[in-house]
Amino acid sequence: MSKSTGPILAAGALTWANQTIFSPEENANPLDITVRIGVAAAMLAGILYGIEKVSPNVATALAYTALVTTLLVRINGKPTPLERALSVVSP
Repeated sequence: MSKSTGPILAAGALTWANQTIFSPEENANPLDITVRIGVAAAMLAGILYGIEKVSPNVATALAYTALVTTLLVRINGKPTPLERALSVVSP
Protein backbone atom coordinates (compact mmCIF):
# COMPACT_ATOMS: atom_id res chain seq x y z
CA MET A 1 0.00 0.00 0.00
CA SER A 2 1.31 3.44 -0.84
CA LYS A 3 1.77 6.32 1.60
CA SER A 4 -1.13 8.26 0.07
CA THR A 5 -3.69 5.46 0.31
CA GLY A 6 -4.37 5.70 4.06
CA PRO A 7 -5.25 9.39 4.17
CA ILE A 8 -7.48 9.09 1.10
CA LEU A 9 -9.36 6.10 2.52
CA ALA A 10 -9.72 7.95 5.84
CA ALA A 11 -11.12 10.99 4.03
CA GLY A 12 -13.57 8.75 2.16
CA ALA A 13 -14.65 7.04 5.38
CA LEU A 14 -15.16 10.36 7.16
CA THR A 15 -17.17 11.71 4.24
CA TRP A 16 -19.29 8.57 4.11
CA ALA A 17 -19.99 8.60 7.83
CA ASN A 18 -20.82 12.30 7.77
CA GLN A 19 -23.21 11.91 4.82
CA THR A 20 -24.98 8.69 5.84
CA ILE A 21 -24.72 7.99 9.57
CA PHE A 22 -24.55 11.39 11.24
CA SER A 23 -26.87 13.39 8.99
CA PRO A 24 -28.94 11.23 6.67
CA GLU A 25 -31.13 13.06 4.19
CA GLU A 26 -34.80 12.15 4.07
CA ASN A 27 -35.02 11.48 0.34
CA ALA A 28 -31.46 10.23 -0.21
CA ASN A 29 -30.67 6.60 -0.91
CA PRO A 30 -27.84 5.53 1.45
CA LEU A 31 -26.66 2.87 -0.99
CA ASP A 32 -26.34 5.49 -3.74
CA ILE A 33 -24.27 7.75 -1.47
CA THR A 34 -22.14 4.81 -0.35
CA VAL A 35 -21.37 3.74 -3.91
CA ARG A 36 -20.53 7.28 -5.03
CA ILE A 37 -18.16 7.94 -2.16
CA GLY A 38 -16.59 4.46 -2.37
CA VAL A 39 -15.92 4.71 -6.10
CA ALA A 40 -14.56 8.25 -5.79
CA ALA A 41 -12.22 7.30 -2.92
CA ALA A 42 -10.99 4.20 -4.76
CA MET A 43 -10.37 6.12 -7.98
CA LEU A 44 -8.54 8.88 -6.14
CA ALA A 45 -6.40 6.33 -4.28
CA GLY A 46 -5.50 4.74 -7.62
CA ILE A 47 -4.68 8.07 -9.23
CA LEU A 48 -2.51 9.09 -6.29
CA TYR A 49 -0.78 5.70 -6.42
CA GLY A 50 0.20 6.50 -10.01
CA ILE A 51 1.35 9.99 -9.07
CA GLU A 52 3.33 8.51 -6.19
CA LYS A 53 5.40 6.46 -8.64
CA VAL A 54 6.55 9.72 -10.24
CA SER A 55 6.67 12.02 -7.20
CA PRO A 56 6.03 10.44 -3.79
CA ASN A 57 6.12 13.71 -1.86
CA VAL A 58 3.52 15.40 -4.06
CA ALA A 59 1.10 12.47 -3.86
CA THR A 60 1.41 12.22 -0.09
CA ALA A 61 0.95 15.97 0.33
CA LEU A 62 -2.18 15.88 -1.86
CA ALA A 63 -3.59 12.98 0.15
CA TYR A 64 -3.12 14.76 3.47
CA THR A 65 -4.51 17.97 1.97
CA ALA A 66 -7.64 16.06 0.96
CA LEU A 67 -7.95 14.64 4.48
CA VAL A 68 -7.65 18.06 6.13
CA THR A 69 -10.10 19.52 3.62
CA THR A 70 -12.58 16.78 4.48
CA LEU A 71 -12.29 17.70 8.13
CA LEU A 72 -12.70 21.46 7.62
CA VAL A 73 -14.99 22.09 4.61
CA ARG A 74 -18.76 21.71 4.72
CA ILE A 75 -20.51 19.63 2.06
CA ASN A 76 -24.13 20.46 1.22
CA GLY A 77 -24.30 22.75 4.25
CA LYS A 78 -23.88 19.86 6.68
CA PRO A 79 -21.50 20.22 9.63
CA THR A 80 -18.03 18.86 9.08
CA PRO A 81 -16.78 15.78 10.97
CA LEU A 82 -14.55 18.06 13.04
CA GLU A 83 -17.51 20.28 13.98
CA ARG A 84 -19.48 17.22 15.02
CA ALA A 85 -16.61 15.92 17.16
CA LEU A 86 -16.15 19.28 18.86
CA SER A 87 -19.87 19.59 19.57
CA VAL A 88 -19.82 16.21 21.33
CA VAL A 89 -16.77 17.06 23.41
CA SER A 90 -17.72 20.62 24.43
CA PRO A 91 -20.56 21.10 26.93
